[in-house]
Amino acid sequence: MKNRLLLIFLCIGYIGMSQIELNDYKYVIVPKQFDSFKKENQYQTSTFIKYLLTQKGFNTVYDDEMPDDVIRDRCLGLLVDLIDDSSLFATKTSILFKDCGGKEIFLTQEGRSKLKEFKPSYMEAIRKNFESLDGFTYSYKPKESTTEVPTKISFKDDVKQLEKEEPAPVETAAKEVREVVVEQEVTPEDQTYKSVSPKVSEIKKGEAKPSSQIMVEATKETNILYAQQIANGYQLVDSTPQIKLKMFGTTNPNVYLAVADDKNGMVHSKDGKWFFEYYEDGQLRVEELQIKF
Repeated sequence: MKNRLLLIFLCIGYIGMSQIELNDYKYVIVPKQFDSFKKENQYQTSTFIKYLLTQKGFNTVYDDEMPDDVIRDRCLGLLVDLIDDSSLFATKTSILFKDCGGKEIFLTQEGRSKLKEFKPSYMEAIRKNFESLDGFTYSYKPKESTTEVPTKISFKDDVKQLEKEEPAPVETAAKEVREVVVEQEVTPEDQTYKSVSPKVSEIKKGEAKPSSQIMVEATKETNILYAQQIANGYQLVDSTPQIKLKMFGTTNPNVYLAVADDKNGMVHSKDGKWFFEYYEDGQLRVEELQIKF
């Protein structure tokens, strides 16, 4: 009996802490079409969930009508997902709140309904989901920036100083480059970085390779990337949101060291446009980026 009571109190405490985390977010974003359905606002699920969230005091918006500040910083909002585990004999739903990185912040209790018609059945189940928020009062409280561990990036050797020195043999240069190490401390949200150490070129001084081997025509990225400021630079995210590229500042405000998946290169501005340059299969590739700061 004591063990059961302890388990109940632990569950209540966990739910309470998860509810408090909802206060860290300025908006709750409701999709107009959930993944479980084939049509937009099927059975009025989207409008009904938005209505109930607004009744609870949340700043609720649709995914295609987001304010400018949450477009610039997608992490200001929580995304709502309707989990549909319905069977032939009962409608069963849960509501999941996820942050900009896909982390689960809060999951409601399961709501069930045995009504035969779909629309009233889903509405009854969703109402039972919202019983998990009974007694909770929403009050937006921005996270303090001091709680995050800043990203620290240091270079053992000054890259620009290396460029000014007399060219060294390929073997010596390779050894020096291996000593250029990136030290990183990352926040809980961003736990993966890759080395941005410059790669040694095998082109000797005075030699020039044909342009067809080192240059590829610029390709234009049609999707807009939103710049979110991080320590020492920016991270570029798409509307998913997913981190596509990270840029780290240099002494030139128009030039950044860049890391994107397995690509290391540089991002620079030219004639009001931004370009990402990197080597792939021995060829220099250039991509135009549509960046919104």
